Amino acid sequence: MELLSYKGYEGTAEIDLTRAVCRGRILCIADLVTYEADSPRQLQAEFEAAVDDYLETCQELGKEPQKPFKGLFNVRVPPHVHKDAAIRAVCDGVSLNEVVVRALTAYLTMRTDVNHHVKVSFEGEPTGVRTFQATASVAPQWVVKNVH
Repeated sequence: MELLSYKGYEGTAEIDLTRAVCRGRILCIADLVTYEADSPRQLQAEFEAAVDDYLETCQELGKEPQKPFKGLFNVRVPPHVHKDAAIRAVCDGVSLNEVVVRALTAYLTMRTDVNHHVKVSFEGEPTGVRTFQATASVAPQWVVKNVH
């Protein structure tokens, strides 16, 4: 999905085939703010105008504009994951929050399209050359096979 960004707000970029327009809405706020345009090229400008209008309207109403991301959210995990994370935090001398921040950072920066294929040949006994193949995916699982 394509996202639009402006003044700390993110918005969607969608095509409404029924009405033959491009449209979107500001994400991650409870207030409903939408925008639309005749072409994808115009959608960014309409999104920016919608954000500006939202901010101006909030100011006129004396209302604090909602911020899309406060850095606070609830996470529901299985009890054993909660326990393991809490124990890891104690062992590492950090807070449980720091464990979650590190895990999310690792997840968000991990490349999922990396695959390594390693082929190693070495000569040993006079019986000849033995070849092993090891394949690793993004998950730390190694498979070693005696190919020859």
